[in-house]
Amino acid sequence: MAWGGGALYVVVLTLLVGGAPGGGSATLRAVESMLAAGLLVALLRRTPLPALALTLLGSLCAAFLSKDFSQSRFLSFLAVDVALGLIVATRTWRVSAPAVAVTFVVQATSIAALSHGPYELTGSGVIALLAMASSCMVGLLVRERREHAVALRSQEVAEAVTAERLRIARELHDMVAHSIGIIAIQAGVGSRVIETQPAEAREALRAIEATSRETLSGLRRTLVALRQADPDAASGQAPLAPAPGLADIDRLTAATADAGVGVEVRWGGERRQLPADIELSAYRIVQEAVTNVVRHAGTGHCRVAIDYGEEELSVEIVDDGHGTAGATGAGFGVTGMRERVSLLHGRFSAGPRPEGGFRVAAVLPLPDLNAAQAEVR
Repeated sequence: MAWGGGALYVVVLTLLVGGAPGGGSATLRAVESMLAAGLLVALLRRTPLPALALTLLGSLCAAFLSKDFSQSRFLSFLAVDVALGLIVATRTWRVSAPAVAVTFVVQATSIAALSHGPYELTGSGVIALLAMASSCMVGLLVRERREHAVALRSQEVAEAVTAERLRIARELHDMVAHSIGIIAIQAGVGSRVIETQPAEAREALRAIEATSRETLSGLRRTLVALRQADPDAASGQAPLAPAPGLADIDRLTAATADAGVGVEVRWGGERRQLPADIELSAYRIVQEAVTNVVRHAGTGHCRVAIDYGEEELSVEIVDDGHGTAGATGAGFGVTGMRERVSLLHGRFSAGPRPEGGFRVAAVLPLPDLNAAQAEVR
């Protein structure tokens, strides 16, 4: 179709220019040749240089065969300028630079050959040069804008990939670190009492088995979610379990108690269902802080305070241990908690207490439910 349009352009131009050699004004001939150049659009997008050559040929024919010797016969070159601008906008400099050079030489030579007197040559040459420069500038601006849009899209994709990698890293760290910490504590207890207290060793092994199975199940769900490109397309698979939330705090404290650390949970405010991202972040913060107590604090007790406010959810974990839980900087626990809070535009602090021990505090803003319901209505 593209080459058919090019062939049809030649036929139409021959009829327009050669059909009535003595009739028609120069302006009419120029407009006719520009309209006929529309047949070259497909060819121009496919093979720009041959299309530009045909446009130059048609414009030259319209200018040289015109019996009107006014400056209007040079209007046919506007079709060449439009084609040149499209080439500059869509092609590389390797293609655009020769096209600009050839077009300039052909137009300058034609105007010099057809002009009568220095005044007409100067006027027509300046107008042709300005028209060609304008078309090239417009094409260059369109090209830069397109390249800028591509760069922005690439940057957005890279940022999305980085954010997803960080999210997966946080989830895996919070899931695995807690379970491995519990397993390590229970394994140590079991190895010490396996000969003197077989019943205690048996309980430790059962706790290790249960924690391992739960962690394996969580990892399997995570891997399935990562490999599943289209959730609706995967048929026959078991549904994924819901993400953990504050309702699972009791199960978390029970597992921590089996590892030798008692957790005292204090609830404040009116307990209610919160958005899933806030529930998950709050649970992961408590989980990571309690895991740090088990692994680093060297104490058998910690306190967790969860306060449901009107506009904020406050979470605080305090222990009376050595005061260095998770503060060494070697791990990613505190960093992950801070990232979670930052994504929700909350406030976070973690550090040793003056009176001893360690304190982790997070404040997560809650959405305005009344405003959300009003928008839905």
